[in-house]
Amino acid sequence: MRLLRVDDRNGRLSLTKHDGDRLPPYAILSHTWGTDDEEVSYGDLQRGGGQSKVGYAKILFCARQAKEDDLKDFWVDSCCINKDSDAELSEAINSMFRWYQNATKCYVYLHDVTTLKRDRDDHAPCNWEAAFRNSRWFTRGCTCLCIGHHGL
Repeated sequence: MRLLRVDDRNGRLSLTKHDGDRLPPYAILSHTWGTDDEEVSYGDLQRGGGQSKVGYAKILFCARQAKEDDLKDFWVDSCCINKDSDAELSEAINSMFRWYQNATKCYVYLHDVTTLKRDRDDHAPCNWEAAFRNSRWFTRGCTCLCIGHHGL
């Protein structure tokens, strides 16, 4: 399993590889994916890139929240899995439940929910509770992993 960590010296993200039996405490991020060109991939991180992609905000959110919870390591599926490797992707799919179950914290990033007083088009007042209930996140398979284990 690969985990992300922010380097204290330069603030850059780095990937660390861990044996499944000796994982440090880590946070995990549940989120919905955007298009491929919006999400930060494993390859992007390997090349030191991805900061200009929309999905980078989710990674920063997770990094900040993990730090606030005194966790150095965190996992974001869009960039911790090398999806170019069929074997790695298959292992990740088969291990996903265990990874969620073993996480110290599970964070949820809901890009389609806002607490602002106006809607996304800056028109009528926004009802965040209705937006929350209608979030695309609730239609995803891994949603139940966060809800079931961490009591969201």
